[in-house]
Amino acid sequence: MFLLLGAGFLGGLITGVSPCVIPVLPIIVAGGSTATSPRRPVSIIAGLVLSFSFVVLIGGEFLSLLHLPQDLLRDIGLAALFLVAAGLLIPKLGELLEKPFARLGLKHQSESRSGFLLGISLGFVFVPCAGPVLAAISSVAGSHRVGFTAVLVTLAYSLGAAIPLLGFALLAQRTTSGFRSWRAHAPLIRKIAGGVLALTALAIALNLTNGLRNVPGYTSALQNRIEGSASVTSALHALKGQTGKGFTSPPVSGSLPNLGQAPNFTGITQWLNTPGGRPLSLSGLRGKVVLIDFWTYSCINCLRSLPHVEAWAHTYAKDGLVVVGVHTPEFPFEYVVSNVTAAAAQLGVTYPIAIDDKYATWNAWGNNTWPSEFLIDQHGDVRAANPYEGNYAQTESDIRELLSTNPRVHLPPPTEVANRTPTQDQTPETYLGYKRIDTAYYVGSPIDPNRSDLYILAPQVPENDLSWGGYWTEQAWSATAGADAEMELTFQANDVYLVLGGHGTVSVSLNGVHQKTIAVNGIPNLYTIVSAPHFESGTLALRFSPSVAAYDFTFG
Repeated sequence: MFLLLGAGFLGGLITGVSPCVIPVLPIIVAGGSTATSPRRPVSIIAGLVLSFSFVVLIGGEFLSLLHLPQDLLRDIGLAALFLVAAGLLIPKLGELLEKPFARLGLKHQSESRSGFLLGISLGFVFVPCAGPVLAAISSVAGSHRVGFTAVLVTLAYSLGAAIPLLGFALLAQRTTSGFRSWRAHAPLIRKIAGGVLALTALAIALNLTNGLRNVPGYTSALQNRIEGSASVTSALHALKGQTGKGFTSPPVSGSLPNLGQAPNFTGITQWLNTPGGRPLSLSGLRGKVVLIDFWTYSCINCLRSLPHVEAWAHTYAKDGLVVVGVHTPEFPFEYVVSNVTAAAAQLGVTYPIAIDDKYATWNAWGNNTWPSEFLIDQHGDVRAANPYEGNYAQTESDIRELLSTNPRVHLPPPTEVANRTPTQDQTPETYLGYKRIDTAYYVGSPIDPNRSDLYILAPQVPENDLSWGGYWTEQAWSATAGADAEMELTFQANDVYLVLGGHGTVSVSLNGVHQKTIAVNGIPNLYTIVSAPHFESGTLALRFSPSVAAYDFTFG
């Protein structure tokens, strides 16, 4: 235990001077600068240690028990930070906010009371660069196995991180209190600090500081050396195997590697296909094998993988598999939850869907593509990751391996869904909005953003290139047809798809021969333009009725 306590303390100490604490430094410095004595900085850090330890140990489980969103505590912390900022800007409000803390033994210490409130608020949003020690504590907490050792290691880590932060707060307090004119300008300093606190809290609320936590720090190597040493790693495995009553959980088995503790669902704005729309949590799914599928409903790559995911969800549900689709939107219309609901119903998706409009869960997993599948075992560890479509046989084999660790499970035969992943080089995905269009594949009139303009169709369109004519309004994510709107595209593929929105028609001709007329209505969605029995090169000519919006060509 002493080895873990030392590693936790040193890991926290290193975290406290790493780049990932930059988002909270303005708040700590601003809070410390409004005091004349060291009591306020100490109170800030004490509040931070207390609330951060609560969040790490039982915060997520507390929310899961009450069926509340996992980032509720973060939202509460941000709201409290804004209140503290308002209290600095408006003194009477500040006095009112401090009154509930007068019974904590700080009756005559206004600076300590307000500092403690600030620290409590900050602890809910303080997310450090967690190394193996904190990851192990999170794993233990998520498994309902918090024991005395886990509590002590969490406090050791928190205290280690708090020491540098306390140094920053004391330095700010000492610097401002050293000025003779401080008392004369104290009201102004408090208002400046309140403004800094409010702006920083706003930046955190808008996730503008997330990138700072992902910056490789000069401390990373040192932290990994301490927390990732063989002796500490062995102690961490022992800690993860302990329960509050001294029992051990089953060891990780099978041929699949252990890729670490799975991040929980984060920033989910709504849940579909769960009882009463209640949120799920990975801790609540302990004992199940969980497949996380990142997708978006108008993505052809996702739609080709969807039959496989649906088949696994249906076939293996009784054997302990839970599939969760994390819908992270690409286009603006995919942020509309009613559109996702309608699309999911059309596609027959009945398993739970997490609406990840803020990209919070996407970022927590470090994901960067649609679709991506992550497989989580019964203990909450990630055992397989499969970005992009394809590789379905391997994913199903991995699912079956994890389910087979339960000796009472008798698995049915593997599913038989055709793999439609393209195997030949084909025309690349072609966006039509000016924000993402690749001008290397566009020929014709110069693009004029956000206004209706007449475009002249190129006399010749090279292979894999696109041109359009007639009146078009080029918007950030789409091109909306006006009078005499047409497009010409040369392609190499079996199938051509186009994401369309609005109401109207699109006339389709292939190599000069009319093929069909597509009626566009309902929610913006993916339409099949060409479906050929074999791979071919062709020239596609499309004529649009006014008000139809075109977003993106994809191929298969």
